[in-house]
Amino acid sequence: MAKPTKYATPICVLLSIIAIVAIIIGLVTSNALWIIILLLPAVAYEAYRTEGVSTRWASWLLLVLIIAEIICLLFNIRFDIASFLGQSHTYVASTYLPLGEITVVFPAVIAALSILLFIRTNGIYTKWLSVIIFVSMIVAVYIINPTGFQELIRSIFQSML
Repeated sequence: MAKPTKYATPICVLLSIIAIVAIIIGLVTSNALWIIILLLPAVAYEAYRTEGVSTRWASWLLLVLIIAEIICLLFNIRFDIASFLGQSHTYVASTYLPLGEITVVFPAVIAALSILLFIRTNGIYTKWLSVIIFVSMIVAVYIINPTGFQELIRSIFQSML
């Protein structure tokens, strides 16, 4: 059954404004934690709005990953997934993503899942939220690791071709 849409537009507008403010603060302070924390309501609302089985799992995984990213950034947890797995890329949501530092991989996976949600959901509000999440995560990756950002953008465009 479809979720009510009576307040969905104002909520999505508010979440868009929060994301823009978070991106500006994150870029000015060079701290992606602002983006990640202030994106949490948008990710939670995405998890609430999605209804399909696979999209519901993807949106809940977004929520888990964003909480894990907050923990990693707050406690300065460093872990190189690439050297642990012995590979430089992995396939997530129809996209080959570069592996490396966990604080870059989590936002990259969130961005890939937001693309998946954009493609697989029918609702305008879930698509809207996935765009907010995607843009925010791309900026977060750029702030955390500009080299990882270049690799992520290259991977995304190669998977689209």
